[in-house]
Amino acid sequence: MIAMTAAQQPTLYFIGVTTGQSSIMKVFPAWAQFLGLAFAQIKGIDFPVHAAPAAYREAVEFIKNDPLSLGALVTTHKIDLFDACQDLFDEIDPHAALMGETSCLSKRDGRLVCHAKDPISSGLTLDAFLPPRHFETSGADVFVMGAGGSCIAMTWHLMQASRGLDRPSRIIVADRDAARLEEIARLHRLFNPQFAVQYRQVVDASDNDQILSELSPGAVVINATGLGKDAPGSPLSGKAIFPQRGIVWELNYRGDLVFLEQARHQQEARQLQVEDGWNYFIHGWTQVIAEVFDIAIAPSGEQFDALSQIAARFSQR
Repeated sequence: MIAMTAAQQPTLYFIGVTTGQSSIMKVFPAWAQFLGLAFAQIKGIDFPVHAAPAAYREAVEFIKNDPLSLGALVTTHKIDLFDACQDLFDEIDPHAALMGETSCLSKRDGRLVCHAKDPISSGLTLDAFLPPRHFETSGADVFVMGAGGSCIAMTWHLMQASRGLDRPSRIIVADRDAARLEEIARLHRLFNPQFAVQYRQVVDASDNDQILSELSPGAVVINATGLGKDAPGSPLSGKAIFPQRGIVWELNYRGDLVFLEQARHQQEARQLQVEDGWNYFIHGWTQVIAEVFDIAIAPSGEQFDALSQIAARFSQR
C-alpha cells in the first residue's frame, strides 16, 4: 500500500492490485483537462487479493478523514472492502446495500458514501454490444466464470423484469470458492427468486471446459475471474470449444489476456462475437469520476466518444 500522506490537491484514489500498470494513471490527467478538472490528481493503492480487513480499513479511514481526498474507484476488492468497512460508511447506496460490494467511494457534505457502480457500467457495456433482442430471439444461456462483484452486477442487470422477454434462458455461475457461490445464490434470490440460475463449483479449467460444452448456440461467455490481468492464464484450457455463434466477453483489456486469444483463435470457425473490456473500462471510470467530482458525464455520444479516443492514446490495448 502507498504511504498515506495528506493530499495537497483534490485526489481520486484507485484501489486495486496492480494499479501502476493501468492506463488510467496516464489517461486521468488528460481526461481531467478535457472535463475541466485540471486541479485533480489520481493515486493508486495496491493490495493483494483478499487482503487483511485492517488494511482496507486503514485506507478507507484515511480517505474519509483527509479533506482533499475526495473518493476512490475500487476494483478486485469490491466485496472484501465492503465487508471490512461497512461501519465506516456514512451512507450506502441501494445497489451497494443490495449487492454487498462497493466500486466507488465519494464524499458529500463531509459524509463518506459507498456506491456500487458496476450494475450501471456493466449494464451499459452489455447492452451496447449485445444484438437487439438477443436473448428473446435466441433463447441463449449466459455463462459467467467468477462469482465476484462484477458477476453480481451483470447478472442483476440481466435478471431485471424491465428487460421483458430479452433475458437469458438460464445463467450459469462457476467459481472455485463455495462460499462465493453461496453468497451470489443468496443475492440472486433477492434479485429474482424465480430466475433459472445454476451454481457450479469448479476445481480447474477442465471443469469450465465441460460447462462450456453444455451451452446453447449464441450463449454469452464471460471471464470475470481476473485471470489474464490480476493473475496470469485463463479459466479455460487449450481444449475448450466455444458455443457456435457465441458472444465472448473478456472483462479485462490489459494483461496476458489468454482467454481473449482463445476466443479469437476460434472466432471464424465458431462464428463468435468477441469483446474485450475496453468500453467496460471507460464506463467504469467515467461513472466513478462523475460521482466523485459531482459532474455530469454522458454514457454515450460525442463526449463519451471523445473520452474513449483520449484514453486510446495512452492505452495498452
